Amino acid sequence: MYDFDTIISRRGTGNIKYDRRPDLDPFWVADMDFASAPEITEAIIRRAQHPIYGYAQAHHGLIEATCGYLSTRQKIVVEEQSLVWLGGLVPALSLAVRAFCSPGDAVMVATPSYPPFLGVHHDGANLDLISVPHCQTNGRWTFDFDAMEAAVTEKTRIFLLSNPQNPLGRVFTRGELIQLAEFCRRHDMILVSDEIHCDLIFDEQTTPHVCAHSLPEIYHDRIITLLSPSKTYNIAGIGIAYALITDDSLRRRFHSARGHSLAEISTFGYYAAEAAYRHGEPWRREMIAYLTKNQEILHDFLAAHAGKLQVNHNQATYLTWIDCRACGLENPALHFEQKAKLFLSDGAFFGMKGFVRFNFACPKSRMLEGLEKMVAVL
Repeated sequence: MYDFDTIISRRGTGNIKYDRRPDLDPFWVADMDFASAPEITEAIIRRAQHPIYGYAQAHHGLIEATCGYLSTRQKIVVEEQSLVWLGGLVPALSLAVRAFCSPGDAVMVATPSYPPFLGVHHDGANLDLISVPHCQTNGRWTFDFDAMEAAVTEKTRIFLLSNPQNPLGRVFTRGELIQLAEFCRRHDMILVSDEIHCDLIFDEQTTPHVCAHSLPEIYHDRIITLLSPSKTYNIAGIGIAYALITDDSLRRRFHSARGHSLAEISTFGYYAAEAAYRHGEPWRREMIAYLTKNQEILHDFLAAHAGKLQVNHNQATYLTWIDCRACGLENPALHFEQKAKLFLSDGAFFGMKGFVRFNFACPKSRMLEGLEKMVAVL
């Protein structure tokens, strides 16, 4: 029903993926080269036809659609006051640091991780970052709880979680998340769970997403769940997200850090989000099926033509994590840039050198062009 094969030119439209480095072929930043669900475009056009674009707020239709989404997809029931609307999730990370940390405190992150996780401690005065690498158990990336126990200090106030994990593509189990929540409770830490990729799971029967707020209620007084339809429906440029905070005290502290530092959310963001949650599910299902096939093709191609590249098998997200260390490249991302004119995400920015992150959310032909360029310069 939906077309994911047609290549849509994006150059010259002011997007960072193609226009930041127009000399390179981009497979880096986390947005898709697919047209968004048509219902989203239609909703934006309908709202644009009203000629007044004043200050906006979350309207009843959006709140109803969001609560319906949380009930249907995440299996949790929340009240309207638990939703804190935001222009993006990176500002939410900064808000959490400012709300719950004081000078001399620390933020803990498991690496590799989304780069803002590794820099957000700079948004608070004199904060430390404690980074603990994920470990592999039976070929599966998970938390190294022994190392985390050894690294945590009495000044550690926040744990930043990415679930599904970016860039590893892991969907953490309920058991893993309860163990993490208990770790945070024991050390008096706030768990900030970034779940922006939660609707990009390839096999929801085998690896279902477990929302942090679906954990036992004993942990809810220290959980902030961050959500958005932006990654799933390719509307990141519109700017709409929200924090789910059910504990009143926690929510008040989070609100208090906002000050006047955040921009207003555009009216188009609110209406795009409502359309995504109300009407986007058929598009999402077809898009997931397309990504599933793309990942299979990517794995088969690199296994056949670039055996030294160790490719992570994603349970979720369209961002594959590629281990290039066996190729003997000092800086793989720079090598592919200079030799193949490819723009890939450098693993060093995620806290792990020798890796690259490759975005396969694009028409199959585009993906294969990028993979062929990689192989040609190895």
